[in-house]
Amino acid sequence: MGKSNHLTWHHSSVTKEDRHVLNGHKSCVLWFTGLSGSGKSTLANAVDQALYQRGVHSYVLDGDNVRHGLNRDLQFNKEDRRENIRRIGEVAKLFVDSGQIVSAAFISPYLADRQLVRNMFEPGEFIEIYLNCPIQVCEERDPKGLYEKARKGEIPEFTGISSPYEIPQHPEIIIESNRESMEEAVHKIITYLEDRKIL
Repeated sequence: MGKSNHLTWHHSSVTKEDRHVLNGHKSCVLWFTGLSGSGKSTLANAVDQALYQRGVHSYVLDGDNVRHGLNRDLQFNKEDRRENIRRIGEVAKLFVDSGQIVSAAFISPYLADRQLVRNMFEPGEFIEIYLNCPIQVCEERDPKGLYEKARKGEIPEFTGISSPYEIPQHPEIIIESNRESMEEAVHKIITYLEDRKIL
């Protein structure tokens, strides 16, 4: 289906800036990217917990969770992966417009797809967090048993095995998740938000 030519954007009476004032903090998307098993979802939820304890309005969008509902019609080929990320970008944009800090934990393996999402946001609103973890460590962790299945050929087009992961070129934050503790990683992200006056 093509896009309708009869759509008009309806501007909200309450602006994003109004919500910032009400909430006492600015909004942004924390985009966690990295291989499966690098710790994206775990760290995103740890950051969300830290924000909650500070009274910050926040939410986590997790790759598997979103594919259970909004994106359950998508597969894992390149085209569907791109559409998966595009949809998540649009959802994250709504959360940011609502004045919240949204943590999006997605492998999002392609540079172009992550750039597409970055372009949806105003400068400073998209914070790319690259969880740099050797694939050997991710395989050793293999919390969902996916690498084992991929090695057996049971999962086609699996990132890092039979499908590429394009490393971020200029991420705002790099987390060495095989070296840094969860507490250190959360502190690094919270400090970044404080330094940028988001918190």
